[in-house]
Amino acid sequence: MKVVAAMSGGVDSAVAAARAVEAGHDVTGIHLALSRNPASYRSGARGCCTLEDAHDARRAADVIGIPFYVWDLSERFHEDVVVDFMDEYAAGRTPNPCLRCNEKIKFAAVLDRAIGLGFDAVATGHYARLRVAADGEVELHRAEDDGKDQSYVLGVLTQDQLRHSLFPLGDTPKSQVRQEAERRGLRVADKPDSHDICFVSDGDNAGWLREKLGERAPNHGGDIVDDASGEVLGHHDGTYAFTIGQRKGLRLGRPAADGKPRFVLDIEPVSGTVKVGPRAALRVGRLEASHARWCGAAPGRLMGTVQLRAHGSEHRAVVTADGDHVDVELIDPAEGIAPGQSAVVYDGTRVVGSATISATHPAGSR
Repeated sequence: MKVVAAMSGGVDSAVAAARAVEAGHDVTGIHLALSRNPASYRSGARGCCTLEDAHDARRAADVIGIPFYVWDLSERFHEDVVVDFMDEYAAGRTPNPCLRCNEKIKFAAVLDRAIGLGFDAVATGHYARLRVAADGEVELHRAEDDGKDQSYVLGVLTQDQLRHSLFPLGDTPKSQVRQEAERRGLRVADKPDSHDICFVSDGDNAGWLREKLGERAPNHGGDIVDDASGEVLGHHDGTYAFTIGQRKGLRLGRPAADGKPRFVLDIEPVSGTVKVGPRAALRVGRLEASHARWCGAAPGRLMGTVQLRAHGSEHRAVVTADGDHVDVELIDPAEGIAPGQSAVVYDGTRVVGSATISATHPAGSR
């Protein structure tokens, strides 16, 4: 099988490419140039968008002995991921750019180009497993290593995309992957994992948004108010600096009457109002979601679990899908869930699909 191995410059993608070769595939390594100005994104080894990462990927391809190319997808990445990230925050929502990148770039633009060039599949270093069910459907499952499982950010993949995907690391703990990289002579064996958002150069999301959005109406300035009383407690420079459930950085002038900390409960970008209140008010019992993406057939009604953050816990839930509308009744209430986040649905270890949260309802409400 002819395979494109997406090589980010890190240890995981390098070992995944080497394993694809070892499995007998005809492998070509590619690195995605995602920044229109590489110096404006990450520096050092913190992300996957730097010139250093491109050089590391090329060296790994040389050691493995496969052809290597750089594919420039910077314009599409900017429009589909970076601009989407800004727009979502400007609208008072909390997006996950890694899911959007997988949906729009790595398993859409890259896969489309690969198929067009005569390749059969794309291999990546994601920690997840693929299984073929009795009916021939390709199922996406959690990785063997729970601590590195990345099935959440792959919940946007369709059945057709899964049929053209390879995840060679899904059955291997991360510690063994690093040991294998060292045995193979890959210089990235000890390279630190990337964290945070790849296009935010210093990891300061709020500062990056402030610079990019700046005076962009209607998000410049507003009041921080007590949700229960409506009392104005402070002021802010932009709603994009806040997320639901945030506790730190509120800079309120005085403590709550009960002495307990306040949390962000709601963000209204049009009025510029940020509402705060007690932690108990963050409990969510029901979610509404849209932009559904199913890994196979839509589930209809399912008693399963949902994961609401990339590294969050699973919550038992009843999930009902009706067209593009998804309703999630949480048997285990969650805290601090915001519109814009993704709800990824599981049936055991199997990923059923995902949807973007559009509304939340307090625990105990119907």
